Amino acid sequence: MTANMEMGKKIRNIRKTQDLSLSALAKKIGKTSSYLSQVERGLAEPAITALREISKALNVPIFYFLVEDQKHNAVVRKEDRKVLRFPGSNLTFELISPDLEHEIEMIEAKLEPGASTLDKPLAHNGEEVSIVIQGKMEIVIGSEKYELDKGDSIYYNASLPHKITSVGEDELVFISAITPPNF
Repeated sequence: MTANMEMGKKIRNIRKTQDLSLSALAKKIGKTSSYLSQVERGLAEPAITALREISKALNVPIFYFLVEDQKHNAVVRKEDRKVLRFPGSNLTFELISPDLEHEIEMIEAKLEPGASTLDKPLAHNGEEVSIVIQGKMEIVIGSEKYELDKGDSIYYNASLPHKITSVGEDELVFISAITPPNF
């Protein structure tokens, strides 16, 4: 079974357990029923923004749809991390925490110079702490803008719209702890 089919099956299963019709979920996410049907059957791959809307509407972390179903260990070897890359994007996420079944999630993100995590700032429930491992980060939180260098960290309330951009000459690498798991 392809990754798109697995993701679609998870979306359909959660939708059905919540007694949501295809059209009701489509309306909640601002998409057509036919589009959502294609996603559920693995015939279309949702954009990250659409997948965020689906996860928000179903009240599950986005990574739930992206990680393989398997028994998770407390130790996560670098080579065993769940990796999320978006087509046509200069952004990569790796899930550092073993799964999304706990109270905290940790991710490592990599952004090429000039790339941003999102087109526009996005808010979600919870809190985040991020530390810059490499490169230079610009983070917009609400109406405030901060620049962080290697070794700098920032804590923020994630209910404020936020967006991260790589503003240095080198790739930006940062680690974020997010609670509750929301990705």
